[in-house]
Amino acid sequence: MTLRLPPLLRRPGLSVLLAMAVAGCAQVATRPAAEPPAKPTAPPIAPEKEPPPPPINLSGFPLPYRQGYADGCASATGAERKDAARFASDGNYRTGWQDGLALCRKK
Repeated sequence: MTLRLPPLLRRPGLSVLLAMAVAGCAQVATRPAAEPPAKPTAPPIAPEKEPPPPPINLSGFPLPYRQGYADGCASATGAERKDAARFASDGNYRTGWQDGLALCRKK
C-alpha cells in the first residue's frame, strides 16, 4: 500500500515549505532567567564618627569627604556601604564616596 499525496503537495518546494512552517510553530520550553542576587550592603560610617585612616593622605579634606571616601573604598572591596540620604544631599560625602570607590577599585 502506498501513500498518495494530493497534487498540490507533490511539488518538492511546497512540501519543504510546509514542513518548515510546521516546524517553526514548535516551541522550546525555556526557564525564566533567574534574577541575580542583590548585592549585600553594610552600614555606612555614622556622620559624627571619624573613619579609619585611608592608605592616602586626606588630612586637608573635610570630615564628610573622608567618611564618603572610606565608605566608597569599602564598597569597592566588599558589600556596598553608602548612606543614601547623605549621598543625595551632601556633595562632599558624594564626591568622597565616588573617589574612594574609583581609586580602591584600581588596586
